Amino acid sequence: MGLVLGIESSCDETAAALVTSERTILAQRIASQDAEHAPYGGVVPEIAARAHAERLAPMIDAVLKDAGKTLADCDAIAATAGPGLIGGVMVGLVSAKALAMASDTPLIAVNHLEGHALSPRLSDPDLGFPYLLLLVSGGHCQILLVEGVGDYRRLATTIDDALGEAFDKSAKVLGLGYPGGPAVERLAKEGDAANVPLPRPLLGSKEPHFSFAGLKSAVLRAKDAGIHSDADIAASFQQAALDCVLDRLAFSADRIDPVPALVVAGGVAANAAIRSGLEEFAQARGMRFVAPPPSLCTDNAAMIAWAGCERLALDGFRPDPLDIAAKPRWPLDPDAEPARGAGVKA
Repeated sequence: MGLVLGIESSCDETAAALVTSERTILAQRIASQDAEHAPYGGVVPEIAARAHAERLAPMIDAVLKDAGKTLADCDAIAATAGPGLIGGVMVGLVSAKALAMASDTPLIAVNHLEGHALSPRLSDPDLGFPYLLLLVSGGHCQILLVEGVGDYRRLATTIDDALGEAFDKSAKVLGLGYPGGPAVERLAKEGDAANVPLPRPLLGSKEPHFSFAGLKSAVLRAKDAGIHSDADIAASFQQAALDCVLDRLAFSADRIDPVPALVVAGGVAANAAIRSGLEEFAQARGMRFVAPPPSLCTDNAAMIAWAGCERLALDGFRPDPLDIAAKPRWPLDPDAEPARGAGVKA
């Protein structure tokens, strides 16, 4: 049984976890920074990096004590090496390097997106390759064909905002505070999704990608109009976003050979309405629907540790060098055709 210590610090969650190759989370801790960033309505990179530096070392020590383990018991130390806010990524990666050097333990530099992509396999032992993945978070919105560990084919990405970003910015327009995604979901339950006419960017387009900037701007115009309730705006936004996601998924699914499962991962995967719509989509196409529990949807170290377990189990596994650099951008499919538009979340 392999044991991997995972470290995550790519955005505004400081996290550490111990996970076994038998899919057991022995211990995990997550420290949110919501209170620190709430006054600014979003994540401030410098504040996030400082908080990671203050919290990570005692958190790692606490996780080891929670599990009754030491570094000597670990077969590898896995840490997010990108993509993400570079200051926070560096805090976690440098900490992992120091621990790996001090304990003579292999280092595994994990792509944060791969952590999300493989996280459903931590909670579902029956999920095999290949599968169609919708990766939706605050910083990323992609559709990928997952054919194996380290083997990803990007079918679609966003040409502007990620879906989670659109949720957060819409929440800010509605005065719901930060983090915005859960707040929009709660308010949407009180509204009528048919009451506010909002656009569905790229719906029916022959281009495979997502676009949410126009939808976000339409929410602002609807709010400024002063004729709609906030609950109706929230419900209409959530439905428009889901319609866009389902349309783009259908376009991508039609372009590849059939796969047995549709998988969703990332922070937006915790949204119950989004999950329900995706489950209906999968059932209509004869696909199994797989989603990790909400605790594994948002940024966490268990998924990073599990990605380390997956790497550790590969034939010919080789640890990463201690001089590996942190990466603010790190596409899962570096050979994917560039999408049009500046600011693409690759």
